[in-house]
Amino acid sequence: MKMSIDQPLMNTYGRLPVAFESGDGVWLYDTDGNKYFDTFCGIAVCGLGHSHPAITKALKDQAGRLVHCSNLYHTPLQSKLAQKLCSLSDMDNVFFSNSGAEANEAAIKIARKFGHDKGIQTPTIIVMEHSFHGRTMATLTATGNRKVHAGFEPLLNGFARAPFNDLDAIKRISESNPEIVAIMLEPIQGEGGLTIAEEHYLKSLREICDQHGWLLILDEVQTGNGRTGSYFAYQQLGIIPDVVTLAKGLGNGYPIGACLAKGVASNTLTPGSHGSTFGGNPLGCAAALATIEQIQSNNLCERASILGARIVSALKDELLSASYVYDIRGSGLMIGIELKEACTELVPLAKAKGLLLNVTSDNVIRLLPPLNMTDEECDFLIDAVTQIIRLYAADDRGKPRAE
Repeated sequence: MKMSIDQPLMNTYGRLPVAFESGDGVWLYDTDGNKYFDTFCGIAVCGLGHSHPAITKALKDQAGRLVHCSNLYHTPLQSKLAQKLCSLSDMDNVFFSNSGAEANEAAIKIARKFGHDKGIQTPTIIVMEHSFHGRTMATLTATGNRKVHAGFEPLLNGFARAPFNDLDAIKRISESNPEIVAIMLEPIQGEGGLTIAEEHYLKSLREICDQHGWLLILDEVQTGNGRTGSYFAYQQLGIIPDVVTLAKGLGNGYPIGACLAKGVASNTLTPGSHGSTFGGNPLGCAAALATIEQIQSNNLCERASILGARIVSALKDELLSASYVYDIRGSGLMIGIELKEACTELVPLAKAKGLLLNVTSDNVIRLLPPLNMTDEECDFLIDAVTQIIRLYAADDRGKPRAE
């Protein structure tokens, strides 16, 4: 399809010349009828695949009853979803928003209010280099990527940066800044190149927060909703944060976010201190409840773990010895293939072959396929990704792997 460059859209995305009009499971279909295997689900959004019938039915049914109601009133689905998420997370309560950035804004506000309630004049949150928390001013400031900061200065005060997986840096900051109130990080840095937090590191952060009376805030916008093999990534470590944020896969494509809190953090916000016109609307709650039901009833957390191990093992067998591959890593169905050189040009090449790929940090191919892929779709993904990487690297072994 020839795309017009005169569309009245702000130039905020480097869009590829293709327009999609329908989807089904792992497949997307463009306006010319071509189909593409979607390896990253709209960036970890459609964890059940595109146009899942249970989510479609939930949205259709709810749209015929009630689309919107002010948060000045109660709605049954919002209460039901709150109870479900608190049960899944071991949190005490939840604030609903429309996106991950909004959920992270709520978390930042909780931390700041928590600090002010303790008499701290400039509450400061330790955040990580190479992190990503959103593109609002607060979440952009919290993000550890100077490229996304450029042109939007002055950034907000109240953040201190530390290298990821570096406990000594956290200790140095704690010794030099008496106004620290929280540590905020992702269990796996998705935009930061699929960098996984070490188990000892996360457990030690929990201990440090307990020692200093700080909040531990986990951004699980990308890792949550079963993506890493458990509903929340932190559940594999035996720790519980004070605040955790969700979005992306929560509504399987319908926009909804959540900020969950426990203990003192759960009592920090009061009427009038925060709000959202559309947060927790009936449609979003219906989609989220249907998504959770599908994840639980079909054991998709376990399925993500099994499929992820299968993909990583196969890709390592096929690619890890290649001179152009640096590392292959992942947790569940959040997988990174790190090449030794930048590979952003791989994206249009893959599209031309009917494969939708995502590259982050310039040289990491990020795979975020649906949790409910079939075994055949999993094998197709392994073969297609292997072949396109070899083709890109001019490796003449680009042929289907042996059974």
